[in-house]
Amino acid sequence: MQQRILLIEDDEAISEMVRSYLVKESFEVETAFDGEAAEMIFRSRSSAFDLILLDLMLPKRSGTDILQTIRASSLVPVLIMSAKDSDVDKALGLGFGADDYITKPFSMIELAARVKAAIRRAGYASSSGQGNEPDLLPQKRVTLHGLTVDLDNFSAQKYGVEVKLTAKEFQILKLFVTHPGRVFTKAQIYGVVWADEYYGDENVINVHMRRLREKIEDDPSRPKFIKTLWGIGYKLGEFAP
Repeated sequence: MQQRILLIEDDEAISEMVRSYLVKESFEVETAFDGEAAEMIFRSRSSAFDLILLDLMLPKRSGTDILQTIRASSLVPVLIMSAKDSDVDKALGLGFGADDYITKPFSMIELAARVKAAIRRAGYASSSGQGNEPDLLPQKRVTLHGLTVDLDNFSAQKYGVEVKLTAKEFQILKLFVTHPGRVFTKAQIYGVVWADEYYGDENVINVHMRRLREKIEDDPSRPKFIKTLWGIGYKLGEFAP
């Protein structure tokens, strides 16, 4: 069965170039040229797509608006395409729940590789529930000073109140609470959570870590749950019994 992609791009020439290449790569591609059309397609057939390619600059509704609509009901992989190449734009897109970001102009070979990697990661995570995490400890629920992580139900609570985490944020948190005392480099985190080779793009890790800390830490500027070891990586905070 062909994997299906929703391509949301207002430049028809770029859209056709991307669509044609991905069709040759054996994908089925549906296109939308503005935010309103994209939202109508997604709302009517949200489960029909294996990945969404999303331009940020769209008429009628912005790409970030569409991304928030998608993330309100779906964990389908979203790959942002944009001519904007600033850290602010990357942080904005990834902070709203995008899985990856590619800057225009890009090569079709790179785009296809990222598309396949995103779909592969999503499929592996959904089938295993774990990504390729090594030797998880047997606990089903971990509690650390008011933060409770339910590993079976993929949920977290802080002082009894649900913490709304994206799939990637939960996987990062799960990695640390199931490996107390272990230090993880950014490359190791990327390899486990994204199930792909790390090419040194620290922005993806930094954005997800910042968003996670904003949700679980009392003071994100002085984190207690996930500590930074400068020049090395991150580890779970040390809590007294």
